[in-house]
Amino acid sequence: MIAANSWSSVATWRDYFELTKPRVVALIVLTSIVGSLLATPGLPDFSILVFANLGIALAAASAAAINHALDRGIDAHMSRTRSRPLPTGRLSVNQALGFAVILAVLSMLLLVGKVNLLTASLTFASLIGYAVVYTLWLKRATSQNIVIGGAAGAAPPLLGWAAVTGHIAGNALVLCLIIFIWTPPHFWALAIARRDDYAKVDIPMLPVTHGVPYTQRAVLYYTVALMLASSLPYLLGMSGYFYMAVASVLDARFLWHAIQLQRSASDAVAMRMFHYSVTYLLWLFVALLVDHYLPMH
Repeated sequence: MIAANSWSSVATWRDYFELTKPRVVALIVLTSIVGSLLATPGLPDFSILVFANLGIALAAASAAAINHALDRGIDAHMSRTRSRPLPTGRLSVNQALGFAVILAVLSMLLLVGKVNLLTASLTFASLIGYAVVYTLWLKRATSQNIVIGGAAGAAPPLLGWAAVTGHIAGNALVLCLIIFIWTPPHFWALAIARRDDYAKVDIPMLPVTHGVPYTQRAVLYYTVALMLASSLPYLLGMSGYFYMAVASVLDARFLWHAIQLQRSASDAVAMRMFHYSVTYLLWLFVALLVDHYLPMH
């Protein structure tokens, strides 16, 4: 405790920034921005676009900070996370939670005051879903934690859409469905590579509870489902040929990684799929956005 306090006294802005999981938040904000822009044929009100996505970003950062605080004991025993600010003592739990509360309050003030109550409510529900329901309960309760908890992580396009339109639409839910189905193969690839760490801290990730071969097959099945889900924007008339062409290339590469993982569960193969899955989602949503503004939609 003395060591932790001495470290926390020299905390820097970088430690607080790390609490927000900036790379994760960046991907979340990208998908929410795409949701905002796809909600209208032209350009939405610029102030709504800025305030909504800033509020969503602050909420995501708050959820990440809460996750750091609640998972500090687990993080201290995992090689991937033991150098985070809380396990090393650079920040205390109170500092992390206080920071999270400030971010959450700022988020709600922006969304309620500058956007609309629906977006604020959905964003708050997502924050609680990830930071509390998933982190505190689901993650430790079931091997389907990622599948069930994925609903909160899939919400950003809906949040962006609701900010612009003030209502929930079927097309927005299609975007959420893509992320929802993407989440298990994305995270299970990482879980295969880090299965020993998860076993050590008694987190029931699928490779730990059901074994690696079962998880390999699950990743492949979800990848096929993702290919079907990613074609829905084209099939439903949300997007055109450009999007479908890009999605087909991205899907083919995703399937290739899943097949490689089926053949070998080495850490290197699993991590290559994990990293590609992030690239996949980024470029898929960029393709949706570009297609939306092409003259020949």
